[in-house]
Amino acid sequence: MAKLVFALNQSLDGYVDHTAFAPEPAVFLHFIDDVRGLAGMIYGRRMYEVMRYWDDEHPEWDAAERDYAAAWRSRPKWVVSHSLKSVGPNATLLAGDVEAPIRQLKASLDGEIEVAGPELARSLTDLGLIDEYRLYLHPIVVGHGKPFFAGPRPPLRLVASDRIGENVIRLTYRPA
Repeated sequence: MAKLVFALNQSLDGYVDHTAFAPEPAVFLHFIDDVRGLAGMIYGRRMYEVMRYWDDEHPEWDAAERDYAAAWRSRPKWVVSHSLKSVGPNATLLAGDVEAPIRQLKASLDGEIEVAGPELARSLTDLGLIDEYRLYLHPIVVGHGKPFFAGPRPPLRLVASDRIGENVIRLTYRPA
């Protein structure tokens, strides 16, 4: 059975604004390895539209960016959206009630399925589907943006803390 993991970069003040900061090189390399090991990824529409950047080749990319793009393209993706009519390569659109198809994914796959998007994570938490939360804390305060937690959560239990690179701490929580 797969485990659903909500994981995102976050500022110290709790925001996931991808335009305010980027991961340092060691953290980016960590994410390449992370994506390579995933059974797949579930995105909300907005986060999927941000991540579609990796579907296209960009001549200015360095080797790490090309490696990330290759890893990202190789993983199956499921996109939860009521407004999209189609999705890109290696992606499946989930519209309407998502509880049954996501429960089926958890039951039929092994490994980790990463959830990306605070609103989607809130919905899946409300359904009792998120197994783990990974907060990658960056030493920056942005003062605005979308919060990591889009709503209240049940009590969480810290199960791990790791330093990634020079400045990032990954905190891993599970529902208590």
